[in-house]
Amino acid sequence: MKNSILLILAIPLAFGSCQQPKAEHISYIASEEFKKSNLPFSEMVIVGNLMYLSGQIGSSPKNPMVLVDGGMKNEARQALENIKTLLENNGSSMENVVKCTVMLADINEWSDFNAEYIKYFPENKPARSAFATNGLALNARVEIECIAVLK
Repeated sequence: MKNSILLILAIPLAFGSCQQPKAEHISYIASEEFKKSNLPFSEMVIVGNLMYLSGQIGSSPKNPMVLVDGGMKNEARQALENIKTLLENNGSSMENVVKCTVMLADINEWSDFNAEYIKYFPENKPARSAFATNGLALNARVEIECIAVLK
């Protein structure tokens, strides 16, 4: 009898724990300037409180299809500024970046990239992966993608 009562009490608990989690709302973000470029991806996707930023290169804020002049340092600075602007325009900041993936056209420019990168993350440094590759968009020297948390 005691076992039957325990079984009857356990059944609702077991089925209650099998419920599917509620689906998170997904927002696909693209600025008006970005939309004009007609690229096949979003600048950012927000799922719950996480922000997934597409890779940012050192492109001009006024024309995403044109790189800034000046090589690695200027491109890195502009890519990080693009990330900062995208975050701030959508409810977050550089302080809330938790992960970055960095793609470099030339690993020998690593120190030039880091010289700019550390200016944007002086205190809380996000987790980071980096690798050298070729064929970045617009022949960019660097591309950075990030994950951040909404404030």
